[in-house]
Amino acid sequence: MKYQVVIVGGGPVGVALAVDLGLRGISCALIERHLTPQQIPKGQNLMQRSVEHFWRWGIVDELRAARAMPPDYPMNGIIAYGDLTTDDWYAPPLREIVNSYYFQDNERLPQYRTEAVLRAKMATLPTVDARFGWSMTGLEQDSDGVRVSIGEVDGPGRDVVEADYAVGCDGSHSAVRDRIGIPRSGADFDQLMVLAVFRSRDLNEGLKRFPERSTYRVMHKDLGGYWQFFGRIDVEEGWFFHAPVPKDTTRDNYDFHGLLQRVAGFEFAVDFDYVGFWDLRIDVAEQYRVGRVFIAGDAAHSHPPYGGYGLNNGLEDAVNLGWKLAAVLKGWGGDGLLDSYGAERHPVFRDTATDFIAGRIEADRDFFARYDPDTDAAEFSRAWQEDHAGMSAPRVLGYEPHYEGSPIVAGAPGATSGAHGKHSFEARTGHHLPPQELSSGCNVFEALGEGFTLLAFDAPAGAAAAFETAARELNVPFATVCDTGAGGRAEYGARLILVRPDQYIAWCGNDAPRDIAALLLGVTGR
Repeated sequence: MKYQVVIVGGGPVGVALAVDLGLRGISCALIERHLTPQQIPKGQNLMQRSVEHFWRWGIVDELRAARAMPPDYPMNGIIAYGDLTTDDWYAPPLREIVNSYYFQDNERLPQYRTEAVLRAKMATLPTVDARFGWSMTGLEQDSDGVRVSIGEVDGPGRDVVEADYAVGCDGSHSAVRDRIGIPRSGADFDQLMVLAVFRSRDLNEGLKRFPERSTYRVMHKDLGGYWQFFGRIDVEEGWFFHAPVPKDTTRDNYDFHGLLQRVAGFEFAVDFDYVGFWDLRIDVAEQYRVGRVFIAGDAAHSHPPYGGYGLNNGLEDAVNLGWKLAAVLKGWGGDGLLDSYGAERHPVFRDTATDFIAGRIEADRDFFARYDPDTDAAEFSRAWQEDHAGMSAPRVLGYEPHYEGSPIVAGAPGATSGAHGKHSFEARTGHHLPPQELSSGCNVFEALGEGFTLLAFDAPAGAAAAFETAARELNVPFATVCDTGAGGRAEYGARLILVRPDQYIAWCGNDAPRDIAALLLGVTGR
């Protein structure tokens, strides 16, 4: 059997892509060496945009039910200087400050629980053939398709999977990326980090001086801008911990219990479940496509587990690529649509890596270079609260990935895509559609179609019909939502809004363009 898409790598990004494609009726094979998700608590912070995907996939209730924390438990953290007994601490604003700009609220749960929800959904899709316990041994492509050679990890089985396209979702050490010769670049901080997973009820007692929070980050002038980081797995005894350690550190030559107690500032009992290490570096692939082969998730961009950017960007890769592959395979999308995947996603992660991850490390280094608690404790405390803490809200509000410079949106000439933006209810080409209530009482997100959707709010007579005619003639799947422009919908500032299958705005205006067919050809890569 020849599939339409073969996905190499069945972590959360690979399985999410399989779910997205499967729901669109695309046949795919998924190859994953591990039988079950790794039970390591990473990727815990699901941003609002990611939860929107789970809603669209029909599994948002299952996702929320898999949460390890109480539903109303705060998801943000404490940032402290020195240790967790200090008076120099603050609680940055909740990620919830941008909830109103999305159709779903953010969530927090261990990645392996997220993966379990995704795997369960994938198992219900008849067009998806998941092969767990298999790994890729070879990859070839030509003008007709791709051939992926696979072998059983713990058995003699061998096979060749044929497909129209292949996607490597096989992690930072991607064999797919290496096979197609895509180079990477980035920043190597030359710093070894430890990840410890442990159980401790005593730690809970010592942290009751703070308001309830999910994470506790400790900073120090001697750490070079790096973090020592406690995170809750649950509210009982489950914890994980990240911190820089000397390069020669092993599981056997270092006092990790002592490190935990020094960072906390008090003694507490610990039962370790896992101790591992990772290198603090950022890598970004120079391109995301070679011929019929694509890369996504950590295969395309890898970085420290700060802020949940890895998993969330990976899920967005899957959704961005999923509808485009489906459009091309169903005949209404052009090859330019596939090229737009890298054109849209690469600048977003470039900004994320440079400014929101590496930039944060450099900013913290600069802060401690300017303010020293040992030299002037009073000035340090003032700056800690006013300067350092005061930047938290702008960082949250300013992280707004968009595709203003995309070749498949009708944006302003010379615009650029990236992660820097401003949350707004205004309809802006290349930006995520903000939610608003319709006159019917449902949200606009509940009325969007699987293809393109035209929102027509007090639109000029005949505009919606003209769009529908052009879409029908070009075989573009199309839905129309007509309503008044009253209430919250007035905040869009446009009477006509063309929404892509991934809920990003392809075009907007008050009057229909002169050549609607040309617009639709452009936004479908044809």
